[in-house]
Amino acid sequence: MQIAKVLGYFIRNSNNKDMAKVELIMPKMGESIMEATILSWLKKEGDVIEADESVLEVATDKVDTEVPTTHAGVITEILAQEGDVVPVGQTIAIITTDVEEDASSNGAQVAPKAAVSEVIPEPVLVEAEAAPVAIATPVTAAEPISGRFYSPLVLNIARQESIPMTELETVPGTGKEKRVTKKDILAYVKQRGGAPTPIAVAQPVAQPAPTSAVVTTPKAIVPAGLSINAGDEIIEMDRMRKMIAARMVESKQTSPHVTSFVEADVSKIVNWRNKVKNEFQARENEKLTFTPIFVEAIVQAIKDFPMINISVDGDKIIKRKNINIGMAVALPSGNLIVPVIHNADQYNLVGLTKKVNDLANRARENKLVPDELAGGTYTITNVGSFGNISGTPIIMQPQVAIMALGVIAKKPAVIETPEGDAIGIRSKMILSHAYDHRVVDGALGGMFVRKVADYLEAFDANREF
Repeated sequence: MQIAKVLGYFIRNSNNKDMAKVELIMPKMGESIMEATILSWLKKEGDVIEADESVLEVATDKVDTEVPTTHAGVITEILAQEGDVVPVGQTIAIITTDVEEDASSNGAQVAPKAAVSEVIPEPVLVEAEAAPVAIATPVTAAEPISGRFYSPLVLNIARQESIPMTELETVPGTGKEKRVTKKDILAYVKQRGGAPTPIAVAQPVAQPAPTSAVVTTPKAIVPAGLSINAGDEIIEMDRMRKMIAARMVESKQTSPHVTSFVEADVSKIVNWRNKVKNEFQARENEKLTFTPIFVEAIVQAIKDFPMINISVDGDKIIKRKNINIGMAVALPSGNLIVPVIHNADQYNLVGLTKKVNDLANRARENKLVPDELAGGTYTITNVGSFGNISGTPIIMQPQVAIMALGVIAKKPAVIETPEGDAIGIRSKMILSHAYDHRVVDGALGGMFVRKVADYLEAFDANREF
């Protein structure tokens, strides 16, 4: 049911007086994905299906997932076969129902209640199982000798790991009909790690001039002129690290970064959390971290300064209506991924806590779907979780700002009292706000981070959760 909400696919229908024939459409799998490969049909023609029941499994170069239907009925015709590459929006099956649909008389498209609204395509910092930059289509490889089917995702991984088709044919598969799944190929790559792929080292020979003035990513891992000494180890970047590197360079080339810093006194928040965290976990079965509290303050500040919640498109500024907060999550591999809390302003603190924990946990387990990595309008990264005092984060394009949350540390501070100033111990942290100086000037960038600090310092220590 959750997948159906995320995919937000469209159903077209055409009814007669007695029965309704509903077209099952290839759903949208996320930003920039225009087609998917049918891996297997979980149902066959003549099968009775319930609403929200998965009917087939599809694959893109980013994710493998099951597709449910929003209509109950009987599958009367399957129009796309296993292995077919189908464009988004194309009809793949016909379902006959005995319930007439609203809006059927005019043939209008009907979107599910929880369909995700369209946003302007936006690059994502890192994507679960994302291909490197400039690789947007499935791997082109020789036909398998055995006739075995491979999903685009598996082929992409094989290409990035320089696994030839002859070697891929030997990888044991645990999927249907011994199909190699993402888990299978990743396990094989890990096991194969003892035999690293040869890496090209730049040679001191003349190279032809590039045909284009725009250089995206270097083909050689070792820059020209870099010496390799005895005992040095050459480690090739994994796919996600290549994506992060490309996105970071792209962001720095696109946006002139300016960073403002504010120290915030979060003693009230620390004391309140210490007081209620056990009760909170007992009642909500969730751990109460600082992150949802910080998200709540940032959302409030965005409402005060909506021109932080914008994107740049050429010489146009797009002012976002929705407040979608991305949060950087460290993965066990050491890479980062940024799931997005869509419509963060519509959650209370309990809701934010559950959403933050859910996204973080599924990110570490590689269980996010593409739409949960897209659509962010402002991002936070918690460098304090690594004991860092502060950081200068890099903006996620096409957003215009990002905030780094430093470590919370006890410090001696001057406290104003009715009897005069005194020295006390306070819990403080540094907020680092990096922003795009093309459209965000120092006044706005500085006032915004100061406003976030004000909300944190004004936290109600007597509030209920």
